[in-house]
Amino acid sequence: MESQIFMLRDIPHEDRPRERMLQYGPEAVSNAELLAILLRTGTRNESALHVAQRVLQAAGSMRQLVDLSVTELTQIKGIGLAKAVQLKAGIELGRRLALARHMESPVIKSPRDVADLLSEQLRYLQKEHFVCLFLNTKNHVIARETLSIGSLNAAVVHPREVFRAAIKCSSASIICAHNHPSGDPSPSTEDIQLTRRLIEAGNIVGIDVLDHIVIGDGKYVSLKEQGLI
Repeated sequence: MESQIFMLRDIPHEDRPRERMLQYGPEAVSNAELLAILLRTGTRNESALHVAQRVLQAAGSMRQLVDLSVTELTQIKGIGLAKAVQLKAGIELGRRLALARHMESPVIKSPRDVADLLSEQLRYLQKEHFVCLFLNTKNHVIARETLSIGSLNAAVVHPREVFRAAIKCSSASIICAHNHPSGDPSPSTEDIQLTRRLIEAGNIVGIDVLDHIVIGDGKYVSLKEQGLI
C-alpha cells in the first residue's frame, strides 16, 4: 500500500514552515522546513517540505548538502535548475554572512580568533588551501592571501612566496592556516616540517611566524599550543 502524500495545503496552517517561522522565529524550524522555505513550491504531487526532506536524504546531512553542485541537485526528484540555484544561493549567502562578521580589521589574540576568522572559508573545501594572515605590530589583520591549493608540502608552499606576500603588505608577523578536507585537524609530519621551515625563513627576513592553525570540520589545532613549533 502506497504511503499517503500530503500537499502543503493539507498541513494545518500553524504547522506550515513559513507560518511556523513567522510565529516562533527561525531557530524553531527544522532544517527541512528552512529548505522548504527556500524552495517555495513543491511538485504537483508533493509539498515543498517533502521535496526538502528528499534533498536532505540525498545529501546525507546538512554538512554534505554544502558540497552538492547544481548538477547534482538537479538529479534529485523535484529539483529543477531554478530550485537548485535557489538552494546554492541560500547556502552561499549563509557562508558570506558568517565571513562578514570577521572582515573588518580583526585583531588576533588567540588561535581561536584565527579559527573563527577562517573556518567558514576553509572547512568545506575539498582540497587543502594554504592561507596566510598578515598582521601589523598590534596584531590587526591587514591582509590575507591563499598561497596554494592542493596537497600541502614544501614543493607547493615555498617560503619565497609566503614572505614575498608579507613584505608586499609591510607585515610585522604572519599566521599560517590550512584545512584538512577529511575534517580531522591533526597536523601531519609535513605540516610540522613546513611550519618549522617557514619559521627559519622568517627569522632571516625579520618577520615572525606566530602560529600555524590546521582547520577541520568544526575543530582546529594550533601547532604552537601543541608545542610542535
